Amino acid sequence: MTVDVYSKEGKVVGQIELLDEIFGVEPHEHAMHMAVVAYLANQRQGTHKTKVRSEVSGGGKKPWRQKGRGTARAGSIRSPLWVHGGTIHGPKPRDYTMKLNKKLKALARKSALSLRLSEGNLIVVEDFAMEQPKTKEFYTVLKNLNLAGEKTLVLLPEKSDVHYLSARNIENVSVFYADKISTYHILAHKKLLIFKSAVEQLQASFQN
Repeated sequence: MTVDVYSKEGKVVGQIELLDEIFGVEPHEHAMHMAVVAYLANQRQGTHKTKVRSEVSGGGKKPWRQKGRGTARAGSIRSPLWVHGGTIHGPKPRDYTMKLNKKLKALARKSALSLRLSEGNLIVVEDFAMEQPKTKEFYTVLKNLNLAGEKTLVLLPEKSDVHYLSARNIENVSVFYADKISTYHILAHKKLLIFKSAVEQLQASFQN
């Protein structure tokens, strides 16, 4: 399929061919769901930890004698029943890593890209250079493309500190490189702005 290519002024300057097997698939909801769950799980450190009664400092001495006080018996001030005592069944360090096979991850990304294209939320812009980081200049480009104020994901073909620094301070705008993008990032943004040369890089990433 072919889509329009826009200039940074917001005018149509040409067209580009998008591969149907990447941008024209039927969105697979379960694959996208699994990819998002796996991504979020893999961001977790899993270092949460609470202390059980044997790990809380103190409590080695019996607080009072067993009988004769008229109160409930107690063997330690670190019992889970006491304030400042140990925690029962608290969280322990664990690994939250989830692994997905390559086919499922690829299907999820293709589904997300196809979904954004079918919604009319995928825009291809002609590559443009910036001599130095200018947030105002980058924001003007977004305004010309009717993306100002929209939650937008910008895909660059290669590392560009100038573009990254220009866009990072704009609210609701994220910048990534085309071959590093995940299903989560695509779905977390309403609009997708792809540099023309990044399209080829994105499509090539599915061939590897």
